[in-house]
Amino acid sequence: MAKNGPVEFFQQVQAETAKVVWPTRRETMITTVMVFIMVVLASIFFMVVDQVIRFGVSTLLTLGH
Repeated sequence: MAKNGPVEFFQQVQAETAKVVWPTRRETMITTVMVFIMVVLASIFFMVVDQVIRFGVSTLLTLGH
């Protein structure tokens, strides 16, 4: 691999940065809303799973008494 000088390195960085396609404002908003929806769904899922496990453990612990 050839060694590049700092000037050539920054030219390559600039060339690669020019290839970046930034999302539109609409795409960013849609993605943000989708993330919030997934967070809410995951929270509800784990809350339900936690309640089921809590019920199961408390049931098992009360069987011994």
